[in-house]
Formats: sequence, structure tokens, C-alpha cells
Amino acid sequence: MRVAPSVHRVGNGLVNAYLLDDGGQVTIIDAGAPAYWGALPAELAAMGRSLDDVRAVVLTHAHTDHVGFAERIRRERGVPVSVHADDAAMARGEVRASGQQAGPIRIGPMIAFIWWALRNGALRIPPIAEVSTFGDGATLDVPGSPRVIALPGHSPGSAALHVPRFDALFIGDALATKAVTNGEEGPQIAPFSSDRTQALASLSRLDGIEAGLVLPGHGQPWTGGVAAAVAAVQAREA
Repeated sequence: MRVAPSVHRVGNGLVNAYLLDDGGQVTIIDAGAPAYWGALPAELAAMGRSLDDVRAVVLTHAHTDHVGFAERIRRERGVPVSVHADDAAMARGEVRASGQQAGPIRIGPMIAFIWWALRNGALRIPPIAEVSTFGDGATLDVPGSPRVIALPGHSPGSAALHVPRFDALFIGDALATKAVTNGEEGPQIAPFSSDRTQALASLSRLDGIEAGLVLPGHGQPWTGGVAAAVAAVQAREA
């Protein structure tokens, strides 16, 4: 699905992976579920690109529903995968996510999320055998040249990727516009955060960041700007 002139999405909005086209070279931001691999060629073709044009996979964090097909594309296509240093061990499968808080649950949305996981192979995610790491403030040498903004709380290495040239902020799960656990929509702290208090406090690091398009790991794009998204989360959590 096209979400902007140079940005496409794999997934229907429940769990998102993004393709960023920069002059014919592609960065994949988050890798969803293993089954997304099958949808990748068609989505790339819709951009006029192919797997040969993919230069990098960058993860906003290392929870399994973002690791998805990352190991497969690394192993089969030689595409490097990178993640914040504080989530690298999780990406390699050496440690598991801990302290995750689901928050309020409604049966219908939760069953839909579990059904998504079953259908898309998300209950058995291959760990990534080799990952590169980055830190806060780094400008990554990948198509789009995203700048890293560390936003710990959802996971220790949760990060946003700011791409000013495309007026976009890939926010990962530092905030969501839909809760997979209860179906609530609008900017909010994402379910399954390890430290909700820290996640909320981390959003202050987005002060002064400008992007018309905020692209979450869960939910539809937010087009009201970064400051309005953060204010909506803060109001919900007050």
C-alpha cells in the first residue's frame, strides 16, 4: 500500500512494515511477520522496485512482530539488518522481552491479533544471526539517511527514525495509533511496553521534531504532525 510518494507499507495496519525508496534504492523499516516475505515482491513492484534494490533493513526495536522476515532477507539476499544496540541481544534471540504490559484487553481485537499471528507465522520468529547496531543521534548510511531518536520504554532499544527529506517519522512502537489488544484508535502508548512510564517520558525527546507523517508499527498513519501526536498521547495518559 502506498502511504506517501516514496513510502509503501506491507500489512493492513494491524502490524506494519515500511518500504522507503530513495532514488531507486530501498530501506525496509521493520519486518513484520515471516509471511510478509511473500507480499514483499509485489509491494516492491508497485514502487517500480525489486528485491535487488533493497539495501538495508532497519528495526525500530526487536520485538518479534517487527523482526519478522529479517533473518530470511539477511540470509538469502545478504541484506544487512540493524537495530539499536540496547535491543541487539533480543534481535539475536539471546534474551527475551521482559516486563511487557498488555493493558486493557477486549476479546474481539485480541483474538484478531492472535489470529493474525497464527496466519502470518508470527509465533515462531527466527532470530537474526547477525545484526549491526546504532545509537541515539546516529544518521544511518542507508537509503533515506534516517536519523535515530532513542525512545526507550516500549523496549530498551526502542527508537524512531526521522527522515526529514520525506517529511516522515517512523515511530515504531514508541506510540501506536491502534491498540492490538483492545482496538482503541488514536495516538497512545503501545501495548506490550516494558516500561510505560519511561515510554511516555521518552516522547519528550521528540520536542522540536517536525514531520507531517508519523508512521507507527500498529495503526494507520498519523498526518497531524509530531507535536499533535505526542500531545494526544499525553492527554490520554493524564
